[in-house]
Amino acid sequence: MELRDIEIFLTLAEELHFGRTAARLHVSVARVSQAIKKQERSIGAELFLRDSRNVQLTPAGAQLRMDLAPIYRGLQESLERAKLAAQGKTDVLRIGMIPGNAYDLRHYWETFRTRHPQWGLRIRHAPFHEPFAGLRRGDMDILVAWLPVLEPDLVTGPALFTDTRLLAVGLDHELAGRSSAVLEMLGDFPHAMVPDLPDYWSDAYTPPHTPKGRNIVRGPRVETTDDIFGVITAGEAVIPFPAHVRRFWARPDVAWLPIPDMHSLTYGPVWRGETETDMIRAFAAVVGDLGEFQQDAPQAY
Repeated sequence: MELRDIEIFLTLAEELHFGRTAARLHVSVARVSQAIKKQERSIGAELFLRDSRNVQLTPAGAQLRMDLAPIYRGLQESLERAKLAAQGKTDVLRIGMIPGNAYDLRHYWETFRTRHPQWGLRIRHAPFHEPFAGLRRGDMDILVAWLPVLEPDLVTGPALFTDTRLLAVGLDHELAGRSSAVLEMLGDFPHAMVPDLPDYWSDAYTPPHTPKGRNIVRGPRVETTDDIFGVITAGEAVIPFPAHVRRFWARPDVAWLPIPDMHSLTYGPVWRGETETDMIRAFAAVVGDLGEFQQDAPQAY
């Protein structure tokens, strides 16, 4: 079994969705399907049960995942250590970003690298679906997420930045022609529902009620950014975003309305308390020393 096929299998075993697996690995759905069929022919048994709605591991697939996961992780770590040694570095700090504005925060990355040349720094996108799973699996050392994070096993560091809010609506939506929105409007239209989020964390992003006490209805289920923009452009939901999304994920089929009376979102680094390292403490010190990033003055859209 080739290394790439192992990666495809393990990612599909985690995502249980061919589209999300393909997007995560930057390959086609056909490539994912081809790799799985090849593995099933080699083993002589189905690894996944799939239909038009669901993908599930078979007992053979579950056993293969259990056997392969630690081997694959160990191989990745060995390759990473070899690359670091070739660069004269001893370790790498892995940061996952739920927000999409890593470019805004480059002063923190550069300061960390300057202060600690013995360590590497790797920054990757992190999904908002099952947000803390990557930390708990050991896929990353730090997650940048909106706050508060109140998980008993996780520690929150100093705030990185605070962002105002914009409402994203499709160009054909009845709100699209407005210059701004108010929080009360969220009670008039369905929002999106993200499964497997802690209630308190989901409510920190979008409150369950409007200022007048009306329910903000969670509507279509979404698990990826593509899902989110799909329901927005189809007119199935309106969704508030942090304002930086307008700059980094600009789309011609979405109208963006400032929501002046909606609470801002503060983002900060989060990590597992029991796996805290000198690198994590050093990055938290950089954030504390530099202070919170100050966004530019709000722009009119």
